[in-house]
Amino acid sequence: MKILVINGPNLNFLGIREKGIYGTKDFNHLLGLLEEKAKVADIIIETFQSNSEGEIIDRIQKAYHDKVEGIIINPGAYTHYSYAIRDALASITAPIIEVHISNIHQREEFRHVSVTAPVCTGQIAGLGLQGYLLAVDAILNIQAQ
Repeated sequence: MKILVINGPNLNFLGIREKGIYGTKDFNHLLGLLEEKAKVADIIIETFQSNSEGEIIDRIQKAYHDKVEGIIINPGAYTHYSYAIRDALASITAPIIEVHISNIHQREEFRHVSVTAPVCTGQIAGLGLQGYLLAVDAILNIQAQ
């Protein structure tokens, strides 16, 4: 099984930006957690990060053609206004889990609305980097049904 993890803008700055919200672990730590999870679950987890909306859309479209069996996406700020990413996700038939490190519902009002969540299978918010690992488990459980 192959799962694609897509991280949007500024997630490459984990451990650098707003440590009180996003924690002190850096992006490489997240990649290491996902690599370890892939080994334990005996699956392939491919990661992708971009600060560019167009590159994220291109990678989602490539996932469709590659027949990826699940997508985990943290669209970052694009969550709240990228109808283009939303439309690309709507083309995917595999399970999609939207992940947010912080609890977007406890933050600024504009973060409460996700335009991408309605085309996702589910959303995990506020559980830190653990949310990514829970999203992997969710996809594995969905695909096992």
